[in-house]
Amino acid sequence: MIRKFLDQTYLSETEPSRRNFLKTGIGACTLLALPMAATSVHAAIKKPLEKKLSFLNLHTGERTRATFWANGRYIPEGMRAINQVLRDHRTGDRVSIDPTLFDFLHLLQHKLRTNQEFHVISAYRSPATNAKLAAQSGGVAKNSLHTHGKAIDIRLPGRKLSDLRSAAMSLQIGGVGYYPSSNFVHLDTGNYRFWGG
Repeated sequence: MIRKFLDQTYLSETEPSRRNFLKTGIGACTLLALPMAATSVHAAIKKPLEKKLSFLNLHTGERTRATFWANGRYIPEGMRAINQVLRDHRTGDRVSIDPTLFDFLHLLQHKLRTNQEFHVISAYRSPATNAKLAAQSGGVAKNSLHTHGKAIDIRLPGRKLSDLRSAAMSLQIGGVGYYPSSNFVHLDTGNYRFWGG
């Protein structure tokens, strides 16, 4: 690329002048600096080396702080620790939670500039638990994403619920439900949408 630039500017001139020499030198320096500028921009936006999440299950009292992603890959041990805390507390059933939900929560923490633990109202729900809850309340979807390990209901102590909702909506990742009367925000990895008032 530099050679082509030189051929078109400096070397194609029949009478080299000081002005052409300076233009060529400045152009060459600019071309040489571009890869360094691109590298520094890439370094500034590179992904974190580790992603951690903390949870307190309000029904069981269990806590975990686990690294679920490091060095470019998900960490099975960390994901298992989180899955244990996010299990159906009524039946003890556990599934592998959708890793996209962990990424959503991590981005939400980053957006809110906190590493505070999430208080979990509900995460995975077995089909039996979900059917029981749906029979008791019209607000529970019969085919809830909770039953697929793709949803969580949370709050962050000391943070306004409306701020949590706004931050989650700004990410435009999945579903965001706002339930101020029950003091939680629902997040899921379905299509981007929001509800509640």
